[in-house]
This record gives sequence, structure tokens and C-alpha cells, in this order.
Amino acid sequence: MALLGGDWPVRLTDDELELRPLRLRDGRAWRALRARNAEWLAPWEATLPIPDPTTPVTFSSMVRHANREARAGRAMPFAIFLDDRFAGQITVAGITWSSLRTCTIGYWIDEAVAGRGIMTRSVALVGDYCFTQLQLHRIEINIRPENGASIAVVRKLGFRSEGMRLRYLHIDGRWCDHLSFALTSEERPHGLRGWLRAQAGADGARRASMGE
Repeated sequence: MALLGGDWPVRLTDDELELRPLRLRDGRAWRALRARNAEWLAPWEATLPIPDPTTPVTFSSMVRHANREARAGRAMPFAIFLDDRFAGQITVAGITWSSLRTCTIGYWIDEAVAGRGIMTRSVALVGDYCFTQLQLHRIEINIRPENGASIAVVRKLGFRSEGMRLRYLHIDGRWCDHLSFALTSEERPHGLRGWLRAQAGADGARRASMGE
């Protein structure tokens, strides 16, 4: 656990895309974006079936909790910035070390920039960090079957489907089934960004051969 805790905070970049921890001064932008996207996010947001007094209730308490989890080696909570504007979040959670070395990834994005490949690139960035810097072995992403946009992200990155998890997570006030997708480090020896570049090259070659 010392590796992650010692390295935090972590900043990852890819051209105009930046992933970094939320800061207290991000509060106004975070609240505004969440308010604009409340209806868009409601069908996919985790909810608490039983009230938990330890759950952060303010932006500042959320930021402090997120950083404690990161320093403890249990999570990596990133804010997504596009051209220096707050655009969403992606969190590496449930980090387990020892003989398992695994994690899960969850994410949400501003509806205004959805469909532009931002989340696919963000998952690739954090996935490469997990495999190379943290030396984790397995990454898992669980998605509601109705969430076609999120499923498109894992399919673009070549995650394997591992089947349905019944009543897996409490979402929008009820227990919901989730499709489980996963990758191990052996499946991406050149990284997730390398996979995306290879797929883009293959698509370009295919279009050229068809005269497009």
C-alpha cells in the first residue's frame, strides 16, 4: 500500500485531457456541474440502502475523505478536466494488494461532452497507471445493462464480459443488476492507450482498403 499512498497526489495527462485529485477550490465548478447533470446521472448513481453516518455530506468532506482513501492505498479518485474545465470524475476503487492485486473503476461525465471519447481515454490513462505503476493484475468495471454509452467505453478498450451480477449495486433507490467487464495485465502488454492506437490504425487501414 505504500506505493500508492507515497505517490499521491497523481496527475495524468493526454493532450487537452488532465486527470488529477479534486481540490477544495474546485467546489463551485463541481457543484455547478453536478446540478446541471442531476437528471442525466440519476439512473446510474449509487445510492445508500441504509443511511451511513460516515458518508461525506459536503464537498470539502468528500475531498478530504477521497484523499485519505488514496493515501491509505485503497482508491485513486480523479477529477477529469478538459481544456482546464471540470468535466467529470473517474475513480479507481476497491484496490486490493497481496496475491490478488485488483481494483474496480467507476466514472461519470458531463452530458455536454459525452460521446467524444473523453471517458474512453480517461479509462485508458488510469488503467495504464494501474498496470504499470501500481503493478495491479486485474481491472474490473461493472455497468448497468441499460447504460449503452458506458458499455461502449469498455468495448472500445476490449474489456472481456464476465457475465451478469444480479442485484449487484444499489442504484437510484433500488438494487440493480450489472454486467461485469474485466482485463488482466497480460491482455494488454502494450497498455490500454497502445490498444486504442492499434485499433485506430486498424480502422484507418480498413477504411483505406475500402476506398473510403
